Amino acid sequence: MTEEFAAVEFADNPEPRCPCVLLLDTSGSMSGKPIDELNAGVKAFQESLQKDQLAMLRVEVCIINFGPVNLLQDFVSAGSFAAPTLTATGDTPMGAAINLALDKIDERKQTYKANGISYYRPWVFLITDGAPTDEWQAAAQRVHDAESRKKVAFFAVGVENAPLNVLGQITPRTPLKLQGLSFREMFVWLSTSLTSVSRSMPGEEVPIQSPAGWASV
Repeated sequence: MTEEFAAVEFADNPEPRCPCVLLLDTSGSMSGKPIDELNAGVKAFQESLQKDQLAMLRVEVCIINFGPVNLLQDFVSAGSFAAPTLTATGDTPMGAAINLALDKIDERKQTYKANGISYYRPWVFLITDGAPTDEWQAAAQRVHDAESRKKVAFFAVGVENAPLNVLGQITPRTPLKLQGLSFREMFVWLSTSLTSVSRSMPGEEVPIQSPAGWASV
């Protein structure tokens, strides 16, 4: 996004922003029903967000899939967001994907600041069914540092046989285990949570609904 385009965008919509990065595992092990259900879930996320007028203006969505690591959708307002079609291939370079997500958040924050736009704490929502196949410890340290300084809220969701012990080392938040392939329910929960945040004041702590309907700890 060019600086000129950003300036026009923010002039047209000066609302505070609630950025969310979806970090989606699209490795080969997600092929078949898991990737189909993930696609349906992202579509449900789009539809749920676009039912709320304020969320369409305030929530911004960025999608990074892995592997290989790919910026599938740079930050765009929820009102302009269109769910992509994901395909499963490759390995699980989770460390590189996390680093890219944190880099994109830092970049977006600078754009907000340059244009006088206030913003909520960014969310990162990691969904994976496997262990990282690259070096991930340095990325995990970045997550912990950002969480401790309230710079980001980093959630990790394990699908099927995902190693929750590894996810628990990546984020200080307790990782969640998806019940079956309840991607639709999970993404509707995510949309509802982001909508609640977008209706608050930036910096205000907003209670988040329990994920009991789609996940277990």
